[in-house]
Amino acid sequence: MASVAAPVAIVTSMNGASPAGTTVSAFTSLSMTPPMVLVALDKGSDTLTHIIDSRAFALNVLAVEQQDIALAFAKKGGTDKFADVVWHWDRDLPRLPGSAGWIACRSERFVDGGDHVIVLGEVVAAEHRDCDPLTYRRRTFGTHSSFTTV
Repeated sequence: MASVAAPVAIVTSMNGASPAGTTVSAFTSLSMTPPMVLVALDKGSDTLTHIIDSRAFALNVLAVEQQDIALAFAKKGGTDKFADVVWHWDRDLPRLPGSAGWIACRSERFVDGGDHVIVLGEVVAAEHRDCDPLTYRRRTFGTHSSFTTV
């Protein structure tokens, strides 16, 4: 699966009055009616616990220039991942400015997926900006480039 290119996002949620978040590449659009997405999180993820408790999460779909943020949020527990990151509240969820996209969701269902939990979320708000996305393939970051037409 390392050869499959995937978009990179930071899933954020509430931890009481503080934000929680982690880097993921296992997320996708699920449904148009109603609009839904899915994201897979490790069963040991602190962020997953907060999503289960709050029943809400956001996907901050990263832009190509945000690879440092992706690495910072990929670290396992113990540190405040938001300490050196600019962010703000949007619809009671942590939002990272400069992202290629932002999707706020209400958690609708949790499905066992081996060592992960698949979270199905109904989209309650979404925005995007026209920029190059951050992708992950063969354990390196990159981006998508369009073919030029002749």
